[in-house]
Amino acid sequence: MAALNFTHSDPSTFILMGIPGLETAHIWISIPFSIFYIISLLGNFMLLSVVGKEQTLHKPMYLLLCMLALTDIATPTFVVPKALGIFWFNLKGITLAGCLIQMFFLHTVSVMHSATLVTMAFDRYVAICNPLRYATILTNARIAKLGLVGLIRAVLFILPLPLLLSRQPFCANRIIPHTQCEHIAVVKMMCGDITITKIYGLVLMFVVMGFDLTLIVLSYILIIRAILKISSKNSHQKALNTCTAHICVMLIYYTPSLFSNLTHRFGQGIAPHVHIILADLYLLIPPMLNPIIYGVKTKELRDKVGKYFCCKK
Repeated sequence: MAALNFTHSDPSTFILMGIPGLETAHIWISIPFSIFYIISLLGNFMLLSVVGKEQTLHKPMYLLLCMLALTDIATPTFVVPKALGIFWFNLKGITLAGCLIQMFFLHTVSVMHSATLVTMAFDRYVAICNPLRYATILTNARIAKLGLVGLIRAVLFILPLPLLLSRQPFCANRIIPHTQCEHIAVVKMMCGDITITKIYGLVLMFVVMGFDLTLIVLSYILIIRAILKISSKNSHQKALNTCTAHICVMLIYYTPSLFSNLTHRFGQGIAPHVHIILADLYLLIPPMLNPIIYGVKTKELRDKVGKYFCCKK
């Protein structure tokens, strides 16, 4: 972290206000926050535990699920403890270094999550369009390498954000009307020329999400073409079922993500507390629902969960 330059504003502390306009409801808001977070942790740790213990699940698809579960554990963990500290104990202070670190890890995990969804789309494409070569194309080692590439990509894309912010002077008003150090919220605290920072953030959103969504859509166009060529109704239905869980997970991730980002940047008429609640729900809902969706839609995983957690004497 020596590369970060804090000379403009040391010693510095920001104040995270939580959800402005709803301060009196902070205690009540903390209840769903806590419930969503606990369900998310339980579901994702359960998935990791079952896949880790069960040798028959040591396959590329389940390795990808474990990667998704790790991002789903990390995402709310970078936000919820601090948010609950604000809601319960009025612990609103955060240093500039702490703020930039939170922002870096939060956005890095988000980009990594997106990369995992792209890899999962590729996995479904190979499974349906080239099933005879699936075992040779997608090995566990290759999935691990793709995961490492996704992590490196995320770090390289996100690292410039805190580096650019750390070199800018911040205004005397250090109040951030948010529960977290989201990039856009921190940018609004700067008093210098923020043109490059804003452009990079906007380009990053469209490049990462645009590129990843393009690859996913392309994969599913090829998948649909392959499914339409299947004559057997049973095989047709089975092929569709293998994609259902991934499509659900993809929709609950990208839809609120795009909506939250676009309304935060361009929705000037929307109340601030709506922006903040949307941003928080985007970080809480997908990690909670993902293990439930895969547990319900994947029979093999559902059976193993039942074996370990429902049928023990």
